[in-house]
Order: sequence, then C-alpha cells, then structure tokens
Amino acid sequence: MVKFEKFMLDNGLKVLVHIDQSTPMAVVNVLYDVGARDEDPQQTGFAHLFEHLMFGGSVNIPDYDEPLQVAGGENNAYTTNDLTNYYCQLPSENLETAFWLESDRMLSLAFSKKSLDVQRKVVCEEFKEHYINKPYGDVWHIMRELAFKEHAYRWMTIGKELSHVENAQLEDVKRFFFKHYTPSNAILVVAGNVSVEQVRELAEKWFGDIPSGEKYKRNLPVEPEQQEERRMTVHRKVPADAIYKTWHMCSRLDDDYYTTDLLTDILGGGASSRLYQALVKEQQLFTGINCYHFGSLDAGLLAIDGQLVKGVDIKKAEDAIEAELDKIRHGLVDERELQKVQNKTESVMAFEDMSVMNRAGSLAFYELLGDGELMNTEFKKYQDVTVHDLKRIANVVLQPSNSNTLWYLAEN
Repeated sequence: MVKFEKFMLDNGLKVLVHIDQSTPMAVVNVLYDVGARDEDPQQTGFAHLFEHLMFGGSVNIPDYDEPLQVAGGENNAYTTNDLTNYYCQLPSENLETAFWLESDRMLSLAFSKKSLDVQRKVVCEEFKEHYINKPYGDVWHIMRELAFKEHAYRWMTIGKELSHVENAQLEDVKRFFFKHYTPSNAILVVAGNVSVEQVRELAEKWFGDIPSGEKYKRNLPVEPEQQEERRMTVHRKVPADAIYKTWHMCSRLDDDYYTTDLLTDILGGGASSRLYQALVKEQQLFTGINCYHFGSLDAGLLAIDGQLVKGVDIKKAEDAIEAELDKIRHGLVDERELQKVQNKTESVMAFEDMSVMNRAGSLAFYELLGDGELMNTEFKKYQDVTVHDLKRIANVVLQPSNSNTLWYLAEN
C-alpha cells in the first residue's frame, strides 16, 4: 500500500505527496499531460523535441543540470505517445533546489534560436541513428501507419518524418509550449523524506504564481474498427527475416485491459511462455519471439514479433504462430497457467514499487489515469481475470480481420 496525500493549487496544479522516512532522498516528478498523440500531423516529433529543450536552460537558469548536480541531484525524462515525464532525485535537505528548477522552466523556458538549433540537431541525429540507419529501425514507422488510419498513434514519438523536426521554427515551438506546459496540464509528485506541510509551502512559493493556462482538452479522431486483414512485405539489409503482427486492443482504462495484459504474458512473457516454448525451443522456427502491448492510454496494439532461423519459410513461421493462437481461442488455458502469470504480475508490480523514484512516477501516472489510488487497487483487477475472460478476449482481439502483418525480409 502506497500512502499519499493530494491537494491542488489555485492555478490547477495537482500535487501528490508520498512520505518515506527510510531514505535520506527526495524525488520531484513533474508529469505533463502531453505526448506525441497531441501533435499536428504536419509537425510531429515536437513532444520529444520539447523533452530535450526543457534541459536547454530557462531565462533565469542558463544550465539546468549544474545547480542540480551541485545540490547532489540527478535527473532524467521520457516522452511517450501519451505523456511527457520529468523527474529528479536529490538529498531531501536540498528539496527546494528541485522546486526552483522545475518551476522556473515551467514559467520561463528560454526560447533561443541557439538552444533550438542544438536540440533539433540532437533529435535529428537520434532519428537517423535509431530509425533510419539501424537494422529493423523503421519497423514501427511502417507498422503504425499500417495499423492506424485516423488516430495519432499512427506516428512514433520521435516523429513521423525527419523533416518535421528539421523544419521546426521558434514560433512553432513557443506555441506548443504555451498550449501544453501549464500548471493546469501538469501533475507534481514529491516523494521521500519530506512532509506534506513542507511540500505545500514550497509548491505555493514556487508554482503558485504561475498562470494556470487553459486546460488542454483532447479531441482526437477515433480509430475506426478494422474490418479486414492488412499485410505488407518489405526488403531491407538486415541479418535475418522477421515477422511483425499486431491487433487492435482496448484502452488502458477498459476493464479488458487486464485480461489482455495477462494474455500477452501467457503467449510471450519470457522463456517459459507458449510462443517461446513451441516456436523457439521445440520447432526451432524462430531465434526469439515476443508478445506484448504498448500500454497506451487510448485503444492501442497487441503485438507479436520474432526473428526467423535462417532458411525457415516465413509462411510456415506465420502459420505456426496462428496455430498457437488457435489454442488460446479454443480456450486451452488452465487455471494453473493463469495463476502463474497473475503471480508474476504481482511480483513485478511489487518490485517496481521498491524505489522511491518508481513510486513517484507511478503515482503521477495513475493520477493521470484519473486517481492515484488506482496504484493500490489495480492488482485486484488482475486477480479477477478468469480463463473464460482469456478465451473471450482472444476471440475478440486475435482475429484475422483485426490483424496487421509485416513480413520484414532480408535482401538476398
């Protein structure tokens, strides 16, 4: 049970406080309710570009990292299609340093041509290194566009095209910032060796005067239900043929999410999973195979991917995957197998909550979902899943008409 208190400033900033006096450290986590799904389709990659720009200095603090390091702290950030999260950890006696830094860049990020030029170059190099020049790097660019026709999940966090970031102008960047980086669009979590009174005082002092901004109201196009199988084949300079399959699944807040999550574990959660045992160890068709989903807030994708053993026919490999899926669709899952993945989920959730930093990040995420208290009650929803639920979801989700298949073949 993770205990916390919650309050809101007059400008709309939500603040959650989790006290842990067993550590000398404090964590300050600021989550902004903006991700790649909120971008203009003609200007993608901005949410991720902003993650970099936020470390480029503010009007009053030219270098974010230096004062934090002097205070004994460390920091990082990440962007997804759904959110952008910034977090730092430092000795609790220096907690105010983190408030000073985070509030200043929320209020007065420095919009300089130099900072934009530097960070744009960094992001462009990242795009080239990981998505253009890396083997299999363009897989999810291709698959997302195959699977999504309307929803903004059709592009990746890095951006749909390199040119979108290359052409980003200072005015475009400013508009994005003032639309999304506001107290009313943020969640502040402070965890560790702190008190609620201390956090309330610091939050009022450093964040209270920042204008609330207009709460961003999301109005994204809904992805139409997929009615027919979609397939694509590409040839690339890669070491081995690979197959990628996706199916549309429910949103993060749908009760069926928990069944779908456990289903991916049964199929592809490690070396004891069905796909690995049958297709890697027994039939030796794949060198490795995985089944997972992206945990996206809106309706997303369940995926299976695997690299083939050299010389294996890709049609035979795909048929073997379908044969394993058929067993699930016919209800061939027993209580013991379900219990095993439920136990695994429980241990993973418990392990993740061991560090104060993870607890702070989780509280911010669950508050974004609607209520931080979900962090303490969610496992019950996994416990409630039955073998009948698994069969039902397998038959709803894992249908050919709901599938997208990419054959990623090595050039001869």
